[in-house]
Amino acid sequence: MLVQSPPTEQRTVLNNISWETFEALLRDTGEDRGSRFAYDCGTLEIMTPLFEHENPKIQFDRLIFALAVELKIKIRSAGSTTLKRRIAKRGIEPDTCYYIQNELAIRGKGKLNLETDPPPDLAIEIDITSTSVNKFGIYVALGVNELWRYNGQDLKFYQLVEGQYIECKFSIAFPIVSVSEISGFIEQSKSMGEIALLKSFRAWVRDKLASTTLHL
Repeated sequence: MLVQSPPTEQRTVLNNISWETFEALLRDTGEDRGSRFAYDCGTLEIMTPLFEHENPKIQFDRLIFALAVELKIKIRSAGSTTLKRRIAKRGIEPDTCYYIQNELAIRGKGKLNLETDPPPDLAIEIDITSTSVNKFGIYVALGVNELWRYNGQDLKFYQLVEGQYIECKFSIAFPIVSVSEISGFIEQSKSMGEIALLKSFRAWVRDKLASTTLHL
């Protein structure tokens, strides 16, 4: 059965899709396709991102990389790598994801296998339009410790605690920043030049670090 959402959402949902069919579609469409897959126990959502989706993704990536540089934290970007576990019958391609706490564990690896490798420590999900699959359930099954979710207006941070995501005010990977602070810079990105935004953010991180050091 095929259920297609309105054109403005650019989402297509396929029901009763076996795991073998899901893996075959991944192989046949390759890594260079423009769409992203989310698979939840037989339901496959195919999403084609639009500009209003992709631009925030780029801003998040730049802010996270700047944080890692300023805080001198080792990081390994995994982008929209397909994350899947056959035993859980779930898979997803996040907007972007990162190894931070587990960076050393996957350093030097050319391929990821979540049956044996740890999942990314942080994933970013941007859902401007409504999604038809339970992405929280997918990420729980994959064991991703921290999830940032943005709907074009509101940003929320979540931490995986005892098999469920709990909303939190501060990042687990970057405890120095709060959800409101990151949200503020993402909002600024809508009206501010990208280079100026990045410079402003890095200066803000340095000031915050200096202030924290003075109070120790």
